[in-house]
Amino acid sequence: MLRRTALALAALAPLALPAAAQEAPWPNRPITIMGGFPNGSGVDIYARKLAEPLSRSLGVPVVVDNRTGAGGNIASEYVARARPDGYTFLLATAGTHAINATLYKSLPFDPLRDVTHIAILGDVPNVLLVNPQHSPGLRTCRDLVAAAKARPGALAYASTGNGASTHLSAVQFAAAAGIDVLHVPYRGQGPAMVSLLGGETAFFFNQSGPSIGPVQQGQLRALGVTTRARLAPLPDVPTIEEACGLPGFESSTWYGLVAPPGLPAPIQARMTQEVARIIAEPDFVAWLTDSQGITPPADPGPASFRRIHEADVARWAEIVRRSGAQVD
Repeated sequence: MLRRTALALAALAPLALPAAAQEAPWPNRPITIMGGFPNGSGVDIYARKLAEPLSRSLGVPVVVDNRTGAGGNIASEYVARARPDGYTFLLATAGTHAINATLYKSLPFDPLRDVTHIAILGDVPNVLLVNPQHSPGLRTCRDLVAAAKARPGALAYASTGNGASTHLSAVQFAAAAGIDVLHVPYRGQGPAMVSLLGGETAFFFNQSGPSIGPVQQGQLRALGVTTRARLAPLPDVPTIEEACGLPGFESSTWYGLVAPPGLPAPIQARMTQEVARIIAEPDFVAWLTDSQGITPPADPGPASFRRIHEADVARWAEIVRRSGAQVD
């Protein structure tokens, strides 16, 4: 009897081991980077560029899954509520995790508390675009301001959505230049670009990544960039400060990689290490600066990322309040 009991206990012993002891070391299955914006958006372009080398360095597939809608909040909430097991991440933006904190009356997640910061991925400017076919007279930023002052409230501009950075850049610009212009929000970068190309709107502050190609190909004309320095891929395009004589004008956002709250520290550290190494590689830096107009971070680490994130929540809150934008 005692022998049978001992054998039974021995058979059950492996089942009593903690789950962590039975699992293979992280990572041992595919990792997903969620995005809140459509295919072809700046977020999607960056996520896919990062996923390839990250997959090689971690030894598992890294896939991109875009769940669009509500200004990126659908994907953000999904990741905020996901298991913190190291298999779900989000390519967050200043829009989803700073602007939306004030723009939306209520959010189903806390933009600051419901994340584990992994790495900030770069500073993302906007480019002031016009269509040379439909607006041949708008050759400079000062031409645009003069046209807006000549017909207050008549000149329309596109954005990727109410309260998006592409909207708030225009709000900042209009306030600094003293002009009254008409906001026409669209559902994402693609429809907004179509409106500009079709002549439905006169200008668009679009993110640098999707803007550079159409400008270099002559489809669109860039009148200025929202950074304090010119962009490497558009060296002949002045800053808004230069082009319109608006001292100190700057309006840019950031991309960052986050995970659900409660991610184990060893996984956070490993992911930060791999991402920081990849985005510092010369080829990746060249891609960021020369093809996307994105400034790589000086310090991509979680502590630096959190400081920037906290400061941006406060900074954008003032701009959102000034714009009057509000989403239920």
